[in-house]
Amino acid sequence: MKKSVLVLLLSLGVVAVFGQRGAPRVRENIPLDSIILSDPCILADKASNTYYMTGTGGMLWKSKDLRLWSGPYQVTRTDPESWMGPQPMIWAAELHPYKGKYYYFATFTNRSIVLETVKGNVINRRASHVLVSDKPDGPYVPMQDATYLPSDVPTLDGTFWVDTDGKPYLIYCQEWLVNWNGTMEKIELKPDLSGTVGKRKILFFAYDSPWSKDVDENGRTVPNKVTDGPYLFRTQTGKLGMIWTSWVLSDYVQGVAYSTSGTLDGPWVQEKEPITPPNFGHAMLFRTFEGKLLMSIHSHRNENGRTIRIPHLFEVDDSGDKIVVKGLYRP
Repeated sequence: MKKSVLVLLLSLGVVAVFGQRGAPRVRENIPLDSIILSDPCILADKASNTYYMTGTGGMLWKSKDLRLWSGPYQVTRTDPESWMGPQPMIWAAELHPYKGKYYYFATFTNRSIVLETVKGNVINRRASHVLVSDKPDGPYVPMQDATYLPSDVPTLDGTFWVDTDGKPYLIYCQEWLVNWNGTMEKIELKPDLSGTVGKRKILFFAYDSPWSKDVDENGRTVPNKVTDGPYLFRTQTGKLGMIWTSWVLSDYVQGVAYSTSGTLDGPWVQEKEPITPPNFGHAMLFRTFEGKLLMSIHSHRNENGRTIRIPHLFEVDDSGDKIVVKGLYRP
């Protein structure tokens, strides 16, 4: 592995999935802002009175108070004979409790399989997939279906939602590197989440966003092509929303859309402005054991060619039809 690639992977917190010998060294009493982690997702598990944080890298962190954490713990067990290969990259993991079990939604990439090359970008075999465990801290293992989504379509950042029809769904992005206008899509899951049912449906495109920005080859300012990190929620008034991430030129930023029908089918109306300060993105929402609604999110900056991403918390108000991000929360 080239040194420059290793440095990038270290900064994103993904080096552990490349098969380092032995388990990672677990550390205790680590402040949240001392952890380097992309795409942080926090499960507040009332049964164990513990917060569990996942993200990119296939690792898990634990905390009783959101302030000090222990970890990282290795929690995934993938099948080396599957399409993922023996040492898949793991991105944007989420933990979701459902019907007495815990499910691990994540993006898995097999870098030894190349689907195609588009505009000079090599597209590896990559897909959203789901693992299962009886406990929130794993181990998380494969289920019935080896493939959840079409093998020729790279997908990422899968999340979970039970819609008004009572059915479970996988919501995810199609890789923008393929069509240069990323999508947000849904597909129904089996009742035990062990696979998918039917065909996928596009909910919206990256270009639908009025707040994201990019510069095209002619120097014109246009909507950005990236869809990233969907997460669904309902406000206290019952409004269905989705937070998701893209770019405003060089800034990584969090936006939000709302469904006018109150269902996944939309139509989805994008807010005109981002909801977080510049260079905070890939968020999710959870309630503390005391009932406070928080947004888990990572900051994004570059230092000497290295990408640094640190987990942070924002306090959120969802008492109206739209969420309001109030500011950084320090436990």
